[in-house]
Amino acid sequence: MKPKKPWYEYLWIWSSVYLILGFFNILFAWLGLICFVLPLMIAIVGGSKAYCNRYCGRGQLFELLGGRLGLSRNRKPPLWLSSPWFRYGFLAFFMTMFGLMLYQTWLVFAGAPLREAITLLWVFRVPWNWSSIAGVPPAVAQFAFGFYSVMATSTLLGLFTMVLFRPRSWCAYCPMGTMTQGICRLKHGKEC
Repeated sequence: MKPKKPWYEYLWIWSSVYLILGFFNILFAWLGLICFVLPLMIAIVGGSKAYCNRYCGRGQLFELLGGRLGLSRNRKPPLWLSSPWFRYGFLAFFMTMFGLMLYQTWLVFAGAPLREAITLLWVFRVPWNWSSIAGVPPAVAQFAFGFYSVMATSTLLGLFTMVLFRPRSWCAYCPMGTMTQGICRLKHGKEC
């Protein structure tokens, strides 16, 4: 008899549902904060990368698509992809984009017009005409558009590296993984 899988091995469903729901109602983008705060809290409280190693639905989704469904070339990623200069450089770039997203939200909160736009790779605007934001404060909607853009972009980058290399190649330079690794180093003085 095959042993029953633990509940957390099905978290790839969470990542899939999150991305799909965001297409139909942008306010679901706020749920992505769980994937942003939880890894940091687990690293701060537990001093480990348990989220990355066990609970990351995105990593599981890439493993499913690239591994079990065979959409990955399954080649070793280049060493520079996991080098400290690339990881920390990508983290800095990603955090800059996150900061600009927060700034745009603040501008809307201060009275600037709402920019109903999802962008991929921070430049390419996705046509967005099917999401209703009636009755929602503009700043709340602006944060959702920006945060969904960040989540969709990182998923797109992960899918790209999954196809080119191994299924979880995204994990080599994931900004959350880099931050949790940094927290682990501060807490334990070594790699986790």
